[in-house]
Amino acid sequence: MSHAIVKADAHKRSTFILLSVAVLLSPMLIPSAFAMSAAAQVTTVENENHSCTELQVFSRRSKDQRVLSCLLTQLQYYQQDSMTARQQYFAYKAQAWLNYAIHKKSMNNRSSIGMQAAQIAEDILLALKNGTETDLPLIQDIPSNGTLMRSDLWATLSALKAQGGIASAPREIAFSEVALIWATNNYCERGERESGSLFRMADRWVEQAREAYINNHDSQTNVALEGLIVYYYKQYAPVDSSAHICQGQILTTTT
Repeated sequence: MSHAIVKADAHKRSTFILLSVAVLLSPMLIPSAFAMSAAAQVTTVENENHSCTELQVFSRRSKDQRVLSCLLTQLQYYQQDSMTARQQYFAYKAQAWLNYAIHKKSMNNRSSIGMQAAQIAEDILLALKNGTETDLPLIQDIPSNGTLMRSDLWATLSALKAQGGIASAPREIAFSEVALIWATNNYCERGERESGSLFRMADRWVEQAREAYINNHDSQTNVALEGLIVYYYKQYAPVDSSAHICQGQILTTTT
């Protein structure tokens, strides 16, 4: 293989990683215009002082990027400070999933991951609209196209949620979860070099969430959090093996 080909391949990998990080950080993506499908109708979705033009696509085989962007706009209503922490958490989580779906679509990725991400986000938004977000599980299982990696971060996230940590950092917890899943999907699809940046980003968000929780609670409560982190880590660490079999993982919860 020539030096020019190797250099081009390395540049392509770097670009892919930078795009992944930038997309997940973006609060709103503005995709290029697409021709409207004949199987779509335009309706207006209004929620008090919030409105959005939503494209109702009859075909379930693909999601027009305008639909995904419209869903992102609708989620902003539930991210306001006036909403409950649980509403904000799930709204930010749906935002991260939608950004992931839009990124996959923009990269012309042919796997089912992008469609799965869009469907997860759509289900969350529907629950928010119906006021049934309390029925959504707080523990995030790892989808079948990923694997459990960085069990220390997953343990911290599970402990924070078990201790009501989403009240302190709903955005950071939501973004870190999706970043971890995105990173493992990149690992399973393209190898370790494509996942490092997302793991580091997830690490920063988890630490920000942990610091926010500690700053809002007394020492006794914080000691209890650390104990719960150790508990979850002991549950996850044996599964987080070097083999990293990409078949998903159901994460243990406590009662």
